[in-house]
Amino acid sequence: MRNPDMLVLFCFDSMPLGGSSGMLSLVACAVEDETGEVECLLGPPAGKTFCYLICGIFIGFSSAFMLLSISSNISSFGDFLIPPRPGPRHSDSHGHGEDSGEMLPHPQEFGAHSSDEDFHKGEAIVAQKLAEKVRVLCWIMTSPSNHEKKARHIKATWGKRCNILLFMSTSNDTSLPTVNLGIQEGRDYLWSKTKESFKYVHKHYLDQVDWVLKADDDTYVIVENLRFMLSAYKPTEPLYFGCRFKPFVKQGYMSGGAGYVLSREAVKRFVEKGIPDKDKCRQDHGGAEDVEIGICLEKVGVKAGDSRDPHGRGRFFPFVPDHHITVGHVDKNFWYWQYIYYPVKEGLECCSDSAISFHYVSPQQLYVLEYLIYHLRPYGINHAVDLPLEQVSENSSVISSVSPLSYSSSSTVTVEKSANLSKN
Repeated sequence: MRNPDMLVLFCFDSMPLGGSSGMLSLVACAVEDETGEVECLLGPPAGKTFCYLICGIFIGFSSAFMLLSISSNISSFGDFLIPPRPGPRHSDSHGHGEDSGEMLPHPQEFGAHSSDEDFHKGEAIVAQKLAEKVRVLCWIMTSPSNHEKKARHIKATWGKRCNILLFMSTSNDTSLPTVNLGIQEGRDYLWSKTKESFKYVHKHYLDQVDWVLKADDDTYVIVENLRFMLSAYKPTEPLYFGCRFKPFVKQGYMSGGAGYVLSREAVKRFVEKGIPDKDKCRQDHGGAEDVEIGICLEKVGVKAGDSRDPHGRGRFFPFVPDHHITVGHVDKNFWYWQYIYYPVKEGLECCSDSAISFHYVSPQQLYVLEYLIYHLRPYGINHAVDLPLEQVSENSSVISSVSPLSYSSSSTVTVEKSANLSKN
């Protein structure tokens, strides 16, 4: 008995049927689902030959269509060999170039606490000194639809603590302001956006900074903790740090959403030796930007650093705090557990007291974190940190004059002011 799950094709054959020239005969052929065999069910021998030809053409076009559908977002054969990275388990609307939905009020309407208030007076002195010694440029990956919905809230919160803050986009917006990279917008062009952004930084700002941080417009960064971690390293060394993942790159690569930071030397190698060389960096716009930059940096001799604290707790995080802290929230079958480079724990042990970044942070959550980190102060608790002797020794050239460190807000140099200084 024939398999009922088959595709039956009918075609007409113009060959003679039963000795009558010019008559059309109906020929049917079946393609069985499991075996893929083609069998003509009826019609004369000549008609079967013609039918086999038609069925072959049909199957060929169908196969090609399916392959094109599967690989529509694959720009190279190498991509086809790499399994697609799954998205976050939780449902969200935050991502590169995506519309964030609700429009929040203007940042000015959220108000601020004065640095002269009783709980904040004088607390930023150490952080301000460190900001002069560990200069960090932050560039934010954003898009025109998110300038008002996301980017301006980054500028109003953690972005103001960077030495230099840039918003990389594909249109001009003087309110931020943005850098118009002059390329096509969309998730498929993030790699191009990343390359162009680092090229822009290399050309205009590299001599003014020590480290360059890339973050998304839904990332929250505690910049003071970033400087604290980086103070143990030299910007002249080829290094980069972030949330380290295992696949695709021998030394691992850093999650794009959690943000990653490159030393001045790493940026120099990436732009001067990596991007122009097709054997080191992917030349088209496709691919996952964090994987591609990881591949390229490895090939130009930039080392992937360990950003964990002395207790082995992470500092860069690809999700919001509660997803890491809540035990059982992230299913053990979720891709994160296969990707993460170092052993991690759930609960409060997940995260360092000097955590640096969290991803998928909504504009509303930006202000919540801003309040909890920079304004809420438990009475009688001192936030000063006495460094271990070995760490003081490692950082002596940078922080000997400012130890012990305090995790407080630091000074800001706006993009406009930085640009003016660079011209003088």
